[in-house]
Amino acid sequence: MIPGDLRYTAEHEWVAGDGSGPVRVGITHFAQDALGDIVFVQLPDEGTAVQAGDSLGEIESTKSVSEIYAPIAGTVVAKNASLGDEPELINAEPYAAGWLVEIVPDDAGDIGRLLDAEAYKALTET
Repeated sequence: MIPGDLRYTAEHEWVAGDGSGPVRVGITHFAQDALGDIVFVQLPDEGTAVQAGDSLGEIESTKSVSEIYAPIAGTVVAKNASLGDEPELINAEPYAAGWLVEIVPDDAGDIGRLLDAEAYKALTET
């Protein structure tokens, strides 16, 4: 369950898009599986500037509360409002309906510096 067309972080976030416009960000299947049943998500407001590695919000599951980290620097232009009422979408569809935010990158080149699917797969198999 590691789509080949996405980029990844070592903290288990994924990024969809090449950076020429807003990119979509979520957490991976691996991350949602490790978290268990997700019951609450806190996300930044639209217009929030983020730096790569900064906290982007929190995901609360029946097991724990975990930070979500910004995979790239940029400005949040959308957040998935559906998660307010249905945080379990992250468990059901982490690469589709369970996306978290959209970010306009400060530097589109940052996307290419993230892990590709093969590198992320190697990370999760260790």
